[in-house]
Amino acid sequence: MPELRQRQTTASSGPNRDTNTPTPQPSRHTSNEDRGISVLDIIRVLVTLVIASCGLSYYVTNSESVLWGYRPWYTRWPVLKSYMIGPITLTPTELSLYNGSDSSLPIYLAVNGSIFDVSANPGMYGPGGGYGFFSGRDATRAFVTGCFQEDLTPDLGGVEEMFVPVEDVENERITNGERKIRKEREVRLARQQVEKTVNRWEGFFRNHAKYFQVGRVSGEQGEGDELWGKRPLCEAAAGQRPKRSEMEGK
Repeated sequence: MPELRQRQTTASSGPNRDTNTPTPQPSRHTSNEDRGISVLDIIRVLVTLVIASCGLSYYVTNSESVLWGYRPWYTRWPVLKSYMIGPITLTPTELSLYNGSDSSLPIYLAVNGSIFDVSANPGMYGPGGGYGFFSGRDATRAFVTGCFQEDLTPDLGGVEEMFVPVEDVENERITNGERKIRKEREVRLARQQVEKTVNRWEGFFRNHAKYFQVGRVSGEQGEGDELWGKRPLCEAAAGQRPKRSEMEGK
């Protein structure tokens, strides 16, 4: 009996003696759901968004652009050609040939001496167009005054007067010295307003999606113009002048 109990004890303790038996380990392989979002997934999403945006742009712009109307200058042949040739210089007489009457020549106009190619819009700047009178010349003054008949000239002499108030207040309580200082200040501000208006129009053509600068006007633009520097304000511009009486209290 003691021998039987000893055998049972030895048999029951057998498994505990095998300490080298390997313990099952959890698998190191994870499913795709556990990996999260990869760089490749992000790239796929971005590419899909770009393709969708280009397709929508192509549809909205009537098959004209896949970049929502944006066209880099190097994708426009006339601009690229002008860039390769370099800036040109034209005298006022030479510039007058580029008014759209000769279909073999581009349509040019000038603002503040800068020449711009507006051939992309012949219906507007070509013969018979709504603004065809601007073509083939520098009509900077007209861009400021809005007088499209009298002021088709680059002469800006005296045009600042349209921004200077009309003295319509009688018995104004102010000394002559104060009046002189005020007038000088208002003329200075008026000239700044003229410069601001000219820069705005020049920037309009320079930054336009279809127009681009090709060069500068050379030579004396006032040659042969008897009114150069002393041209009176056109009626429309004179009518736009502010009145001193309307400025009181402001």
